[in-house]
Amino acid sequence: MADTGDTAENVSDHAGEDAGEDERQRTSRGERRPPSGDGAPRAARRPMDKRPKRPKPRMNGRTAAREAALSLTDLTGKEFEGIVGIRKSGDDWSIEVEVLEMRRIPSTTDVLAVYEVTIDESGELVGYERKARYVRGDAREERE
Repeated sequence: MADTGDTAENVSDHAGEDAGEDERQRTSRGERRPPSGDGAPRAARRPMDKRPKRPKPRMNGRTAAREAALSLTDLTGKEFEGIVGIRKSGDDWSIEVEVLEMRRIPSTTDVLAVYEVTIDESGELVGYERKARYVRGDAREERE
């Protein structure tokens, strides 16, 4: 049989520790003290932070262009080719996005289109419209 080391002295020492803890939880009249606080963890009892939330940073042109391209390709399923124009008008951004409308062989005969995409200051799509459609190899500058 193994000796656990629980002698009468060790048992009485532990009993004294428990008694000391019990005494600290009692008032001078012998009444049991209520637990400190409301039982919630200390962090939960802290008052809520009253600082106002920081406003979302204003959108810049690069972010607006990225959001416009993602929104357009997501909605239309067309392949993104590039950003060909960008301007800010009021709180909104107008971005001209070039997409591949129809792939052909040879690639110089691919049909491309330019869409004007409007994004608000929070990056949400406001609207889009196709402005031009043309063949990739077309050298004309003006698009109809």
